[in-house]
Amino acid sequence: MAQNFFFIFILSLCILFSSEAAPLGSLVTKLPGFNGTFPSKQYSGYINIDRNPGGKNLFYYFVVSERNPKSDPVVLWLNGGPGCSSFDGFVYEHGPFNFEEGKPKGSLPKLHLNAYSWSKVSNIIYLDSPAGVGFSYSKDPTKYITGDLQTASDTHSFLLKWFKQFPEFQTNPFYISGESFAGIYVPTLASQVARGIKNGDKPVINLKGYIVGNGVTDPNFDGNALVPFAHGMALISDDIYEEVRAACKGNYYLNSEDGSCGQKLLLVRAALAGLNVYDILEPCYHIPGTAQQNAKGNSSLPQSFQQLGRTEKTLSVRKRIFGRAWPFEAPVRDGIVTLWPQIAAAAGSKNYVPCFNDEVASTWLNDREVRKAIHAEPESVIGSWDLCTSKIEYTHDAGSMIPYHRNLTKQGYRALIFSGDHDMCVPYTGSQAWTRSLGYKILDEWRPWISNTQIAGYLQGYAHNLTFLTIKGAGHTVPEYKPQEALDFYSRWLEGKSI
Repeated sequence: MAQNFFFIFILSLCILFSSEAAPLGSLVTKLPGFNGTFPSKQYSGYINIDRNPGGKNLFYYFVVSERNPKSDPVVLWLNGGPGCSSFDGFVYEHGPFNFEEGKPKGSLPKLHLNAYSWSKVSNIIYLDSPAGVGFSYSKDPTKYITGDLQTASDTHSFLLKWFKQFPEFQTNPFYISGESFAGIYVPTLASQVARGIKNGDKPVINLKGYIVGNGVTDPNFDGNALVPFAHGMALISDDIYEEVRAACKGNYYLNSEDGSCGQKLLLVRAALAGLNVYDILEPCYHIPGTAQQNAKGNSSLPQSFQQLGRTEKTLSVRKRIFGRAWPFEAPVRDGIVTLWPQIAAAAGSKNYVPCFNDEVASTWLNDREVRKAIHAEPESVIGSWDLCTSKIEYTHDAGSMIPYHRNLTKQGYRALIFSGDHDMCVPYTGSQAWTRSLGYKILDEWRPWISNTQIAGYLQGYAHNLTFLTIKGAGHTVPEYKPQEALDFYSRWLEGKSI
């Protein structure tokens, strides 16, 4: 009798614990293009956030930590846009694999393990958000009308359901991270999660802080960042800088529509036209008929020129040529001013700059067998995967992020704000200025930080667990340009160590 009771007890425990584990149906067991052994478990699939079969289905790819999944943080990664898939981060930045272009061209890429994957030290969720982006979809097109506040609410709903499906990670420290327009996504979502914790939402999310890289933050600071950046990087002369500063009275954002200021800003636009906005060191062949484009593939060019801005990734996975369009909007007033009109015209849209040709990611993610392996809906159901979509109608309705940052950091949440210092899309000058504007006491005076025995950038630490950090020589997508350095500061910060 006692033996039967013990058997039933053990059986009931097994059933209990088997129900409190990652759903088996989402386990990724193989990936086309990869022939090795996964360094850790990987899961992917959809979570319906509104219980309506035709509603919002958000797609995630979850990589379990290669170190200690039970205690390592869970980190949510969001790419920007708005409208860009977080597979950008997975494929090109800090995912578990490096992707090698297939041979012949257009064939399935080959995958190799990434020595600098952020899953080395954390569990990481790559989320396509909002609905309509990447593999996330709805059968109701009206669901693609959204904005800052709705996106934060939807992603919070996703997290609550995700942690219910993965209860073994509920007690892990949780961080929200992202880059570019995720400078809006991250603080709005963190605020939503913090509010949910206070309101007693279940399960309780163990939010500890957040990370923003080269992030859009505030129209005034972002709008005033470009001219000082261009001058500091020797892209405009002292004369131009002094003229535009005098005409705009030092405020290029508020006074941009003034006749005199606007005329002087045209000098800046002319000087910057043709540069790669995502990394000013990198050759740019965007503009049809220019010397830059005609020089493409010219082996007579000096090696020093050919090497400019080349990523330190072990494999060259992204080609910066005329092709894939990535949204770039130079923030001025409530809309945008495109500083590169000839590039925009070539792209066929005044709001898009053709910088990236993401053939590797597109080829892999639009392969039928890949979609089957990662549990994504086929192309016949949701269409092709695009790095950045035009499906969604997005409204920036949350205003400046500075009050969000102040509120979150004063509640005790840790914040790391990092910037690749050669990014002209969201220049470090704006991020440095707004973090300083909070008025927090400086606890760690401006100093270099070290990676692999070399100066990797500079940082300044403030009260309320706020850190601003630059990465020397990196562009807009920092882990793509400086993978080792990115893993270094990421792992140290997550562990609470000095960077």
